[in-house]
Amino acid sequence: MRIISALLLLCGVSAASAQHTYLVDWDEAGEEAIQHLIELVQINTTNPPGNETLVVEYLEGVLAAEGVETKRYALEDDRANLVARVKGNGSKRPILIMGHTDVVGVQADKWYADPFSGSRDGGFIYGRGTLDDKDNLTAALMVVKLLRRYGVELDRDIIFLAEAGEEGTPHVGINYMVEKHLGVIDAEYVLAEGGSGLIEDGKHKTVGIETTEKIPRRVTLIARGRPGHGSVPVVDNAVMILANAIGKAAAWQTDVRLNDTTRTYFRRMAEISAPDDAFRYLNVENEKFRDEIQQYFLETFPRHYSISRTSVVPTVIDAGFRKNVVPSEATAILDIRMLPDENVEKFYEKLAAVIDDPRVEIVPEDIYRPAAPPSDIDNEMFQVLQDVAENMYPGVTVLPIMSTGATDMAQVRAKGMQAYGIGPARSVEEINSGYGAHGDNERIAEDAFVELVQYMWNVVIEMAAAD
Repeated sequence: MRIISALLLLCGVSAASAQHTYLVDWDEAGEEAIQHLIELVQINTTNPPGNETLVVEYLEGVLAAEGVETKRYALEDDRANLVARVKGNGSKRPILIMGHTDVVGVQADKWYADPFSGSRDGGFIYGRGTLDDKDNLTAALMVVKLLRRYGVELDRDIIFLAEAGEEGTPHVGINYMVEKHLGVIDAEYVLAEGGSGLIEDGKHKTVGIETTEKIPRRVTLIARGRPGHGSVPVVDNAVMILANAIGKAAAWQTDVRLNDTTRTYFRRMAEISAPDDAFRYLNVENEKFRDEIQQYFLETFPRHYSISRTSVVPTVIDAGFRKNVVPSEATAILDIRMLPDENVEKFYEKLAAVIDDPRVEIVPEDIYRPAAPPSDIDNEMFQVLQDVAENMYPGVTVLPIMSTGATDMAQVRAKGMQAYGIGPARSVEEINSGYGAHGDNERIAEDAFVELVQYMWNVVIEMAAAD
């Protein structure tokens, strides 16, 4: 039911949003969401093998109970995707809310509890997927449930996509959907994972909205040399050749280049930072101070270094098989994360020039995420994302961010959709705890999770509810 402006202040909601506010009991809805998250975490969808159809079966049951129709789309039977659609009047184009159902693997002996228990302890929910990405998946599920429960009249269709294979096998998930079933999920705007919030001294300081991401374009270096006995030094030892190549690649200072997202990010960060930091943020592109600032970023906040350039990071070395044998071949993987507008082939040519050794072959991996332009930061959706954040957390600064990692938003952005990543807020202590996405004892604060659900709900209502 709609509520009048007089009640909005009692509910802690801005009167400016009166026409699109519903009387949701967030204590009750929050506990409901927490239970769904726990039950989804308890479904082991480690990729590989994935088995995401197990989550699809769960979602089908939950949505059927609300009278929401669903449909499976599967390249492989045990790795299905699920689509649900809440119909609007069609006066505006749809919004797609999506989350992936698979998770990365675990080293169970490093966890203090079962990684798939979904246990609650000290205000946190523990388990693989609590931050990546069953939190967003559950938030999207709750939005669909609440839209149906409250009978919300919509100007836009709201499409819910539960997608498989984000953790390295998108051919069964988002790639399959955009290549074979694009019409089912085509939308004007997309909400997915990738955003974050920062809490300082118990207050929300920033809300980060992911508007673009770096593109994985890894390569394998293959060094070839003369094999022989380890007791005899040779100038063409493949291990030595590889080590030199890795050293050159890792030390390479690639070009600093900002885009609309990162330029706005640094400018807004300057507005809320101490003078020394503000100076650095405002002078990232200043040739006079650029190298000094980049070195500072590298040493103190590597993420700022990474979002300023295409990054090259050695991650895997494979050389030799006996301590007294010089191998004929040695390999290494460079995890290259390119800026969205980087020319891939020209960058590989530059890398070859930096290594400058014909004995080293550079072999690019297959491309599985396309290049895509950043989403706009001056459109209706971004404005609503900002307004809702400022209504929920007065005094907060909203930042457009470029993810250094990769998400399945790349594929939908490449199809022309404007995609935005949101996520839960975390304190500095929590960020530094090691209990993050892909880490041991992955966890999410219950309060932050419920606020994520509420945030997605408020954004969808403001963007889609009929006047």
